[in-house]
Amino acid sequence: MSAQYDYDLFTIGGGSGGVRASRVAAGYGARVAIAEASLFGGTCVNVGCIPKKLFAYAAHFREDFAIAASFGWTVGEPRFDWATLRANKDREIARLNGVYERLLVDAGVAIHRTRAKVRDAHTVEVDGKTITAQHILIATGSWPQVPAIPGRERAITSNEAFHLERLPESALVVGGGYVALEFASIFNGLGVATTLAYRGQRLLRGFDAELATRLGAEMAMKGVALRLQANPTRIDPGLRVAFEDGSAADYELVMFATGRKPNTAGLGLEAVGVKLAADGAVVVDAYSKSTVDSIWAIGDVTNRVNLTPVATAEAMWLAKTLFRGEPTPVDHEIVPTAVFANPNLATVGLSEAAARARFSEVEIYKTSFRALRDSLSAGKEQTFMKLVVDSASQRVLGAHMIGPDAGEIIQGIAVAVKLGATKAQFDATIGIHPTAAEEFVTLRERFLG
Repeated sequence: MSAQYDYDLFTIGGGSGGVRASRVAAGYGARVAIAEASLFGGTCVNVGCIPKKLFAYAAHFREDFAIAASFGWTVGEPRFDWATLRANKDREIARLNGVYERLLVDAGVAIHRTRAKVRDAHTVEVDGKTITAQHILIATGSWPQVPAIPGRERAITSNEAFHLERLPESALVVGGGYVALEFASIFNGLGVATTLAYRGQRLLRGFDAELATRLGAEMAMKGVALRLQANPTRIDPGLRVAFEDGSAADYELVMFATGRKPNTAGLGLEAVGVKLAADGAVVVDAYSKSTVDSIWAIGDVTNRVNLTPVATAEAMWLAKTLFRGEPTPVDHEIVPTAVFANPNLATVGLSEAAARARFSEVEIYKTSFRALRDSLSAGKEQTFMKLVVDSASQRVLGAHMIGPDAGEIIQGIAVAVKLGATKAQFDATIGIHPTAAEEFVTLRERFLG
């Protein structure tokens, strides 16, 4: 920390990573300021994880009402009101915005409600004035990308999906990742005739292939029209969408969930020597330092592992590095994650393909079953679980699940995988009966590879 600068840390971006880094650094005694022109909380709080999970809860109730009847409950004809959900969601997001801002104020962080631009290694420009800092942190996140096809302006992205005036009768969701699958499930669950189109041969690139295939099949069974190797080439007036294979169809809503681009345009980074990747991401080392010693970057703007808990962890590690005298490299190994589609998917560690590429021999343990809750109803959803094990050491390399509360279950399993637990240690753990989670400690059927 140096008195020659106005601040010890100036953060650009008030999302999950930027807020956490600023707050923790201030807690270590640093003089901190943050600039955010929009709402605090970034993508996750405003147009990402939180409102999307709230919408996913809403979408599940249609099935829950149907299942309730098999347990003796008599309910009237379910009726859904989009305006009520949207208003209640907006109220909760506004509350969270206030929480984030209050955390900064309570930590003593100076807040600038405007855009900031980097002028040199230790200077930022805010509202035409210059402010100096020993360290500058870039935490500006990412923004949805839409393919450059004719009529693209007629489509929306996830940003706009949270604020629709009304639900459409039909929707096309384009993409094969987290956001696409989650919104396809949300629209479908809320009664929208939903089509999911993806240019690839399978969904969820980078995930275990078996999980991706099974999840697609489950979503299709629940009513999502799944079109693989279907790439839109044009959106005509009236939202008639033409596809690469020559087909065309009409929709009331077209939503692209085709990736995100790091938010670095207009920040002045390249002019001061900060190296950017081809996609605009800030290139950083293991400690989140850019090619300029005093400029750092965390979260989606670095395009490493683009998950909110990763951004907040990077923030903690950076604050320790800069202001606690504990240089702490980023740890992106064994990061659990979940896709809140219907059904949920969650995973931690290596996929089967990745494990086979890195280890000479692996063992696969898996099971598929109908959950107990569905045993009294006509529900056909299959819960699926899979363990990937190194044959030589018997260490569990990966754990994967599709089914209700998959994220809640895998979060606990992730601790064991992170600690290097063996299959024998999983087997020695007594399960909680009757639960789905107990299957992870009772898997016995082995598939060698």
